[in-house]
Amino acid sequence: MADLLQKSSAWLEDQRVKHLTQMVVYQRGTQTGSVAATIGSTVFQLDDGNGAVIRSESRDYLIRAADLVLDGAAVLPQRGDQIRETDARTEAVVVYEVTVPGDSGGGGGGEPCWRWSDGYRQTLRVHTQQVDMETTP
Repeated sequence: MADLLQKSSAWLEDQRVKHLTQMVVYQRGTQTGSVAATIGSTVFQLDDGNGAVIRSESRDYLIRAADLVLDGAAVLPQRGDQIRETDARTEAVVVYEVTVPGDSGGGGGGEPCWRWSDGYRQTLRVHTQQVDMETTP
């Protein structure tokens, strides 16, 4: 008999993807793929080592793990990957890079650039920061 919570979590994940997502382009180097994502955020608090706490916020994308496919293979997010989101109001493409606030190559205070968003490893929470905006002429 299947775990009732796991079945319920899968149903809820299907509902999230059907009703609470928009299409974005996930890019790693020259590889790209369209994926449905829910927009979110995470607040990070980092100790600067001198007694001050620095607060920053990432733009997060919740993506079904099975949907994150590049060149026909399922992948996990990596630091430096990019997510390209079209702003519906301006039609500009906003480019976000997979990273962690305060990251200088060392992991953003020990935090990963992504994490599982549920107990059954169905959904990825990918942390990003805006790095560019491309406008059309």
